This record gives sequence, structure tokens and C-alpha cells, in this order.
Amino acid sequence: MVEYLGAMRADRLVALLLLLQRRGTVTAREAADELEVSVRTARRDFEALSASGVPVYPQVGRGGGWRLLGGGSTDLSGLTSSEARALFVAAGRSLDSHPHLQAALRKLASALPEPFQTDAEEATVAFHFDDTTWGGPDTPAPPPLLDAVTDAVIEAKRLRIDYRSPRSGLSSREVSPLGLVSKRGIWYLLALTDHGKRTFRVDRLDDVAVIDGRVERPASFDIDTEWRDVLENVQSIRLTCQVEALIDPDMAWALRWLFGTSLDVVGHSNDDRLHVRLAAHHNEAMAAQIAGFGASVELLDPPEDLVDILARTGQTLVERYGPA
Repeated sequence: MVEYLGAMRADRLVALLLLLQRRGTVTAREAADELEVSVRTARRDFEALSASGVPVYPQVGRGGGWRLLGGGSTDLSGLTSSEARALFVAAGRSLDSHPHLQAALRKLASALPEPFQTDAEEATVAFHFDDTTWGGPDTPAPPPLLDAVTDAVIEAKRLRIDYRSPRSGLSSREVSPLGLVSKRGIWYLLALTDHGKRTFRVDRLDDVAVIDGRVERPASFDIDTEWRDVLENVQSIRLTCQVEALIDPDMAWALRWLFGTSLDVVGHSNDDRLHVRLAAHHNEAMAAQIAGFGASVELLDPPEDLVDILARTGQTLVERYGPA
């Protein structure tokens, strides 16, 4: 059920809690009608909230239904600080696809008890969930130190981290956490260091420890904008082969799955094909990724080295699998 909560649409989760807050007792049928889902889905939503630790419980008999502990008081006092924090972090998964959810979360935060409001509000501005991939199916398990880093981000605490870089090995440094980003299950810490803003993969942290000092997040800090800047920087460094192409619309989903954020839609051609921009680490990687699509992908003014690799690949396939 906890896994189900993670996949639950954030707008529905918030709406369900606001419904409980407003009415006190809500049946699965009433929730289903209000949220425009099936009764079975509404019941599973209630059960998921309860299983995850949110104080929601069923009341049987005449006039029964689901209630918040404490009678659904207007301040949602049944929620603990940790539960409120977890709720807002989980809800952040759908902020990009639901433009009104940020305002809804802020309204809910204002209804929380005063001691919980800061944590809840921090969670709405310090987390970003990127559902695209770097170019493959990334769904790893959460890193061991994620909870400790999450606490530091929300509670504005400075950290000393032991970080293992693929290039420079293990090092220790002091950082001021600004936010966390989950890119299809890979977590990144955005932080201020003595050398400016840096991004750290959380699964490469060997150790973290809270140190003296409180983090003052800049008023201009916007995690969505910061993450876009990180992506653009990574693209410019890692993806040296970039080409434009016309693709069959039916193949767009497969190319998106394969290229992830390395595919940008430019527009449409006169024959209703999609005009896209593709990027890869080098020509060999680009050729390997698109060769299997055959005529479904037409490159526009590709570099000669890439054309040569594709031609050799095609010739090899003809020699191996063509007519005897």
C-alpha cells in the first residue's frame, strides 16, 4: 500500500484530505463521486493513506465512512510533522503535470498546525520530480542516505558529506543543501559549496553529518529553473553528437523511451512526421540507438562520420542476414 501511495495522483491525494477536512466523515462512494474515480479506487486511496501512517480510519455502521483522527478538525491536527512532510514530498511528484497543485498545497499547508507549516512549505519548493530518463529505464532503489539528506533539505541544516566522484574519487566537503531532484528514481542533491552551486548524486554519498550553521535558501531560488540549468549543462558536456531528424509519429514513444531528455520535438514536417532533435554521447552511440528504427528515422544533414557508421552497420546486416 505504501508503494501505491507513491503512485497515487497528487491532486487526488490532496483533494481527498481536503474533503475529509471539510466534511469530517466521507464514504468511499462520496469520495468516488467527488474525485471522479471508481469506488474501488477511492477505497484503495483511503487504505493507502491509512497504511502509510496518515491518521485516516474507517468507521462502520450507520453514518459511517472514513475519518481523520481527531474528527477532521480544520487544522488537520491528526497529522504529525513527519506525516505532513511525507505528504508534501509525495505530492510533489505531480506538480509539473498539474499546474494548480502548487496553490492547492500551499492552501493545505496554511491549514496545518503552526509548527508543521514550515516543513510542509519547504517540501513544496525544495523538491522536483523529473519523470524522463537520461536515456534508459532508470528505476533504482532509493539510496541509503536519502532520508538523512531529505531531513537536511527540509530542516535547512548544513552537511558535511563524503562523496565518491567517478573522476576524482572520495572527498569530504561541507555543503548547504538547497533542494532534491528525483530523475526517474535517481536522486540528486542541489547544494551551495565553497566553489558555488554543485549537484551531487545521492547514491554516491558514503556518509553525511549535520554541522553547525543554518541554510538560507536564496529568495530567487527556483528548483525547476535550477534543474533545467543542470540538464542543459549536462547535455552540452556529455552529448557531443546532435542531429535533427524526421520520425514517424508511431515511433515517437519508442525513441522517447530510448533517448529520454536527449530528444526534443522541434515541430512537424509537411508530411505529418515529427521534426526532432536527437543527442548522444558520440556518433557510434547515435548510430547504435537509431539503426534499429530503419526508415522510420530520417536524419537531416547528418555528419559524414555518422553516415559512414550507419552505412557499415547496414552492410554488415545485409551480409549476415541478406539473401545467400
